[in-house]
Amino acid sequence: MAVVWGKSDAQGSPHLLLGHLLDTAAVGELIWDRFLAPVVKGHLDEVSGGRGRSLFALLCGLHDVGKATPAFQSKDGALAVRVQAAGLGWRPLSRNRVSAWHHTKAGAAIVRSRLAGAGWSSESCEWVWPLIAGHHGVVPAIGCLWQPPRDAHGRGAAWRQVQDGIVDRVAEDLGLDLGSFAGLGMPRRGGQLAVSGLIIMADWIASDEQHFRGLPDLAAISMDEARSRAVSAWERLGLRGGWRPASLVPCASAELVEHRFGVPARSAQAAAVELAEQMPAPGLLILEAPMGEGKTEAALAAAEVLARRFGADGLFVGMPTQATSDPMFGRVREWLTAVDSEVPLGLLHGRARFNKEWAALRAPVRFVGVADDQDEYGLGDVYGSAGQNGGAEDRPVGDGMAAADWFFGPKRGLLAPVTVGTVDQLLHAATRTKHVMVRHAGLAGRVVVLDEVHAYDVYMSQFLFEALRWLADTGVPVVLLSATLPPALRHKLISAYAQGASRQREVDLGDVPAPSGYPSTTAVCVVEGKVDGAVEASLPWRESSPVVVEVLDETDTFEPRTVADRVLAEVAREDATTSADQPLGCVLVVCNTVARAQDVYAALAPALGDDVVLLHSRFVAAERARRTEEVVNQLGRPGRLEGARRPRRLVVVATQVAEQSFDVDVDLLITDLAPIDLLLQRVGRLHRHQRPEEDRPAHLRQPRVVVSGLRRYPGNQPSAFPPGSRAVYGNHLLLRSAALVLEAVAMDGWSVPAAVPRLVATGYDDTPLGPPEWARAVAKAKDAWAEREQRREANARGFLLAGEDFLGASTLDGLHERSTAALATEERVAAVVRDGDESVEVVLVRRDVAGFRTLGGTWLGPNGEVPVHDDTVLEEVVGATIRLPAYQDLTAAALSDLRPLPAWIGDGRDRRHDPWLRRSRALVVEDGPAEGVLTARLGERRLTYHHDLGLRVVKL
Repeated sequence: MAVVWGKSDAQGSPHLLLGHLLDTAAVGELIWDRFLAPVVKGHLDEVSGGRGRSLFALLCGLHDVGKATPAFQSKDGALAVRVQAAGLGWRPLSRNRVSAWHHTKAGAAIVRSRLAGAGWSSESCEWVWPLIAGHHGVVPAIGCLWQPPRDAHGRGAAWRQVQDGIVDRVAEDLGLDLGSFAGLGMPRRGGQLAVSGLIIMADWIASDEQHFRGLPDLAAISMDEARSRAVSAWERLGLRGGWRPASLVPCASAELVEHRFGVPARSAQAAAVELAEQMPAPGLLILEAPMGEGKTEAALAAAEVLARRFGADGLFVGMPTQATSDPMFGRVREWLTAVDSEVPLGLLHGRARFNKEWAALRAPVRFVGVADDQDEYGLGDVYGSAGQNGGAEDRPVGDGMAAADWFFGPKRGLLAPVTVGTVDQLLHAATRTKHVMVRHAGLAGRVVVLDEVHAYDVYMSQFLFEALRWLADTGVPVVLLSATLPPALRHKLISAYAQGASRQREVDLGDVPAPSGYPSTTAVCVVEGKVDGAVEASLPWRESSPVVVEVLDETDTFEPRTVADRVLAEVAREDATTSADQPLGCVLVVCNTVARAQDVYAALAPALGDDVVLLHSRFVAAERARRTEEVVNQLGRPGRLEGARRPRRLVVVATQVAEQSFDVDVDLLITDLAPIDLLLQRVGRLHRHQRPEEDRPAHLRQPRVVVSGLRRYPGNQPSAFPPGSRAVYGNHLLLRSAALVLEAVAMDGWSVPAAVPRLVATGYDDTPLGPPEWARAVAKAKDAWAEREQRREANARGFLLAGEDFLGASTLDGLHERSTAALATEERVAAVVRDGDESVEVVLVRRDVAGFRTLGGTWLGPNGEVPVHDDTVLEEVVGATIRLPAYQDLTAAALSDLRPLPAWIGDGRDRRHDPWLRRSRALVVEDGPAEGVLTARLGERRLTYHHDLGLRVVKL
């Protein structure tokens, strides 16, 4: 034990294995004391007779015991000599033999054997060994443990004595008798996965050599020393858990909303909080309400109730896009300040640094060096760790609500107590990927809120269903929000949660009634194996309004000029009698593709000048953020503190970025046809807020939507759609939506929001729509759609963490055993959960005769060195990031040809280098043929970036 090492070089000195195990056990104690939610502690206490803290510290302390084998001890020549000199010998081992018997598997075998010898039941041993085997992020099947290779594992009594002795010594130093856990029960599988992730968290912290220097002398190692080191590291890292239970105020449903938000509760808000209060077990709450009804406030109030009742201490809010995450972050921050102003908060998406509120929060927080446990020998087996030592300079901890920097290392974001981010963060937790258990460790003990759940297609929904199954199994309450939820999707969401809670594939939802009104709240949980459901309808906050529906007379080629001419006809009504302060109209034009939006904007710009704005995803990050903020400030809710005066005339040409969580109020909507639920989402921007009648032009005071991208033909022939719309949505849903639009044109339009549930249900069910002449085209489109949906659903199942077939499994045995394509990067995982080709983010820099410049012209130096030491220039560089379109050839060329500028790379040890710079890919652009135009060639594509239009990509 005095020579068996765990780290070969921790600040210049080896660290004995026992020292690292006790360090990790001590960190585990702090995780229990200062991080875990009451509900997570309760689950472990329940299976251990109230000794959950001791059990968790023991599991953390045993994680690396597999390093006490020849396979590991032989990796460092000098240290190996000491081990062999102490009588622990081995025969020569090949590199393949060493890599095949990784210490994670060896540790599982040692722990499984020793615990059985101490009297633990077979059931207990079978759920514990996967936690040891999986502490590097991959859980194998038990078959790999059955016959340990004797040369690699250790021959003879001496090795067995050392291995068992280390297990016993860890327990002894913790003051535990291994045999006292002989009656240990088995937690639910979701809880096991969360504990597995928490063990990894403890290991990562204890492996940080900045805080845990090597101790080569056994006499210097003790539990007291380990606890002292752990406390010092924890405090320097600035880690902590979620809110205090006392922060959650128990009060009546209506009173809670007013208490937190300062306004009386609306009917739907009160209903959501009331059902959360009545739910007999952690469950699923679905709130369906019109745009502008206050669903976010209802969800946060309901989440507070669920947290108080079921022992949660944090929150994750998932949004469909980065753009929708940013405004939600501000709303959650305001709410959290009222609940507990000291709780750490995080924003989780790739462009979080462009959010001004998040950047301001993070400014005073210190960033310390962090480290993940890693195989320092780079043997390349799948059970190695992927972490790297951090290199940020230590600075004093600052106050503020931003979570510590440690939480924002790879795969750790969900560990922060309260987070807002893209739903991908949750969907990643439903994939069979390395370290997936760390994400579950972050979700356990939280309440999960997901907005805009109607926005996920059949492929993404498979990951959402899988996530719901695991969350239900772990006992995590979930709140889902939607304005336009198809009934079939509601049923599948409820079914998935009920499957996870009951741990069985077939569930009876007969006791869950369907909503009978709008808004409505549905509450579902499982009590003693039976699904319990309740539904409450509410009165809408605003009365329904008639919306006039018109169809633009498109040409066969869907010319952008047609849309532009209609816009000009609506907002250019100015003559000699028009006063200077008379409004001319604010219009939102939504196009289904970036290219169409760019073309419509180009047709409008000569006539409207500064009165037209283009907004889509192919602007560089800083410019897109600026444009979004400017539009929301001008067209947002009246009375906003940061709001500007409503413009006399403004036309916003946008893509689907205007579909969700885009709080603008326009006088007229012109939109390409889309599936009916998404079309109604766009209608939600029309006359969104109450304002004085004189704020709108007389001819736009009646809500009106003009549907473009829909070509009507005489004789009731099937309508046609632009190629881009067909590529995005397919003919089936467009034909059904077109039929509903044409029906509205022939009748009196739509009554919104009263008609929303009927329209959405009809748009997605099998009710025949359209004239008889459409029947053949409709049937053909439906067959193609159904075939594609089945194929995509099957494709998604191949990446699921477990799937419905494994609902009855009791342990994590073999969780990662099934083979899938390698998902080596976050970008690749993101592509998988969204069923798209992988795309690449690049940073645009301009070439100069003497070196490089930013897009704005700031000098970067001959090799790009200026941003390395100038944070102001660095932020300008970062602001020029843009994600390239997901064309396979373009992605391949970017991955192959693009690198950071030479000075951005550094040597990995220079603390002046921002990690983002080292990982970035610079796309060097040249001045183009006109002012404000920059060009580059990448593979067989020509890329053109225009300040007014954004990025265009054409095939050469």
